[in-house]
Amino acid sequence: MSEAPRESISPAELRGRAAVITGGANGIGLATAKRLADLGMKLCLVDWNEEALKQARNGLLPLVSDEADVVTGVVDVSDYAQVEAFRDAVYERFGEVALLMNNAGIDGGEMKPWDGPERWRRVMEVNFFGVTNGVGAFTERMIGQGTPAAIVNTGSKEGITTPPGNAAYSASKAGVKVLTEQLAYELRQIENCRVSAHLLVPGWTFTAINTEDFENAEKPDGAWTADRVAEFLLENLEAGNFYILCPDNSVTREMDERRVAWAAGDLVENRPALSRWHPDHATAFERSMEGVKRP
Repeated sequence: MSEAPRESISPAELRGRAAVITGGANGIGLATAKRLADLGMKLCLVDWNEEALKQARNGLLPLVSDEADVVTGVVDVSDYAQVEAFRDAVYERFGEVALLMNNAGIDGGEMKPWDGPERWRRVMEVNFFGVTNGVGAFTERMIGQGTPAAIVNTGSKEGITTPPGNAAYSASKAGVKVLTEQLAYELRQIENCRVSAHLLVPGWTFTAINTEDFENAEKPDGAWTADRVAEFLLENLEAGNFYILCPDNSVTREMDERRVAWAAGDLVENRPALSRWHPDHATAFERSMEGVKRP
């Protein structure tokens, strides 16, 4: 009799094993690395910024028992060959991967659908193809290990409710959502597969990707810290949740649920695209939010 599909992974199953995090030099990636260091994990961080990687590694060394347990790689995640080469280096060194976090991303700034193609291509190459490259390079090796493991892809609420103003970013993150859902399905079809897939959907998070002059800025009251997102991620991995939908200090889970439901309703009810921001439907949207729990 085959085992039930793998949906969760506990701290005990991660302890002492290797984790690969793209976009690991700062933000949510680095905050997650620090949390994993508490579990005694071996940390393999990828980023394009060599200096930021050096600083990240220096900050992690006091948290690990052996400096050889922190490995970094200057990698452009949009280049499959570079991701594959880093995978080979990780497996040669540690023999397996317990957690893959495809987290690297760029904002791209405000973009209209007709802006590009250069700007569009770069956002898609990092945010979407960077994730497909991580999934493509690591998944079969992780399945073949026969050990409990998890793949986490970082999406965004903008890839679900797709607010206007940042078309390329929203499109890239919508792609990550679909890719991760398909990955979870395919993993379920493999007999005795011990690898699970999860979609991390951060809320408003105080990081350099969305904050000008991050080093000197003060965290807004409404935002979560990257460390809180990392904590929420690990809690939800253990609980076996696929959709890891993060609230923050300005948006509750119930508010997010109403917004997601409204966005899906555009198709079901044949409303204009993005009707939440349409003058003929904005009042109806606000009525749909009445009575919702707020922070």
